[in-house]
Amino acid sequence: MSREINTAVEGLAYLECPRWHDQRIWFVDFYTYRVYSAAEDGSDLRVEAEVPQQPSGLGWLPDGRLLVVSMRDARVLRREPDGALVTHADLSAHVKGYPNDMVVDARGRAFVGEFGFDLMDGQPLETAVLLRVDPDGTVATVAEDLWFPNGSVITDDGVLLVGETFGNRVTAFDIADDGALVNRRTWAKFGELPTDKNLEGLFAQVVVAPDGCCLDADRALWVADAVGSRVLHVHEGGEISEEVSVGTGVFACMLGGTDNRTLFMCAAPDFQEEARKNAREGMLLTARVDVPHAGRP
Repeated sequence: MSREINTAVEGLAYLECPRWHDQRIWFVDFYTYRVYSAAEDGSDLRVEAEVPQQPSGLGWLPDGRLLVVSMRDARVLRREPDGALVTHADLSAHVKGYPNDMVVDARGRAFVGEFGFDLMDGQPLETAVLLRVDPDGTVATVAEDLWFPNGSVITDDGVLLVGETFGNRVTAFDIADDGALVNRRTWAKFGELPTDKNLEGLFAQVVVAPDGCCLDADRALWVADAVGSRVLHVHEGGEISEEVSVGTGVFACMLGGTDNRTLFMCAAPDFQEEARKNAREGMLLTARVDVPHAGRP
């Protein structure tokens, strides 16, 4: 099935982490160092926060305050009612690479992934951890040995799904009442775990690189494939029921809009840092789908 793709926002650097919140689409731009929001059609673009150390994952506490990952100084920031950004949690003692995407549960607990190694410098892959940041800012490691934990969702019945971008899989955990992650299992498998951790060989063995993702009411994921220029509709077990070819790199997606059936997609030619810093080719694209959003974010 082909779906009409429209451009909502263009002229930015590299967009990530789209979220539908308060009837607006929110997202970050890594290399203009800003958190933005816009109306569903991309109009009324607003700068919500300036994050000089590079913003990434977004979420909200139960009282409505914004949380945003600050990648290069390994912090989670919190936006206070007066607009000031303050440190919510310092992650630096817990990560080997940049912290990245994040999902926040109904209690305000944030689950944050990290690179695990220096991707942009071309270093070989090292596995990474998943952190939990409690509402008081306490940080705990809740999972290890993940192959670049990236886009994550929480189902309405408390299952955390994490895309392992270089692991050819989506991994599931049950979230225990105390916030521990238990019953680890593979939710979707796209290929075998790569045997080569050097980037050139690693990329050659990645079948689907799950990046940003979102959940629908059929308990399926829309997953941005970071190496395939496409967004995939994936079901538990790994069945792919639909592929939306975007025609350029696509690195995150989110369902939202007034009826929760607009699929927002963050697109750019690639994720190469210098290229994206020096161009303004980042776009927010949209397509209409059949099944509405569910879960978090």
